[in-house]
Amino acid sequence: MRILVTGGTGMLGVDVVDALAGHDVRAVGSAELDIRDAEACMRAATDHGGAPVDAIVNCAAYTRVDDAESDEGAAFALNALGPANLAAAARAVGAVLLQVSTDYVFDGDASAPYAEDAPVAPVSAYGRTKAEGERLAREANPDTIVVRTAWLYGAGGPSFPRTMLRLAGERETLTVVDDQRGQPTWTRDLAAQLRALLEADVRSGVFHGTNEGQATWFDFARAVFAEAGLDPERVRPTDSAGFVRPAPRPAWSVLGHDGWAAADMTPMRDWREALHDAFARGEVTAA
Repeated sequence: MRILVTGGTGMLGVDVVDALAGHDVRAVGSAELDIRDAEACMRAATDHGGAPVDAIVNCAAYTRVDDAESDEGAAFALNALGPANLAAAARAVGAVLLQVSTDYVFDGDASAPYAEDAPVAPVSAYGRTKAEGERLAREANPDTIVVRTAWLYGAGGPSFPRTMLRLAGERETLTVVDDQRGQPTWTRDLAAQLRALLEADVRSGVFHGTNEGQATWFDFARAVFAEAGLDPERVRPTDSAGFVRPAPRPAWSVLGHDGWAAADMTPMRDWREALHDAFARGEVTAA
């Protein structure tokens, strides 16, 4: 397949490009393609080595969650208008768009995993712009796949495990919130799942691309310490009241995985197994 990966220089994008080895892949960062530019998106979709693309994987996003609260217009341009431009370009050449989205499209008030068809109800500017990106992309191109993910970590870029290991070298004990629950997700696992979707010739639908199981940030931090050979007892629990930030964080970010069965696919493995392998590959190091 001829595949364009936007945001291809970011933490997830790099792993997606690696996972797509064997296909004709062109990875672009923001310096090469501004997805806010509809004409540029059209050119990128129609001229992939002299031929149109078969698929676009959009990993590009405005991810500064707190900054989006005071700069929602900039976040909207990249997270909503950008996917709409890519979707329109994909439709023009008969290609599928795979749009990476987020758990922030939900309000975080649930107590059971969010189903793929659960109503979106974002409570932050970032979440609103990502929800609009889903909607606008699917309106512009019926052949759009939305894959929501959460709590990503990988070899490149900032991540929670890297921060925990850095702080472990600076402090004897750490306090980490124990009242926000989600699914730590390894970018390498997600990238492999995105490849599987494209190769299964899935053309549309909503999927939740997170590792199985669930944890609080406190649980995640202790698991990181354990994998690094550090004493998990150095991590102490606290609540979110002590870490107030401009953008509200979902207290519940556990996503359901029933959608994979409809595509005859298996959900991603348990997050602890993935974290163990990430350490084994040397992909989790101190920031």
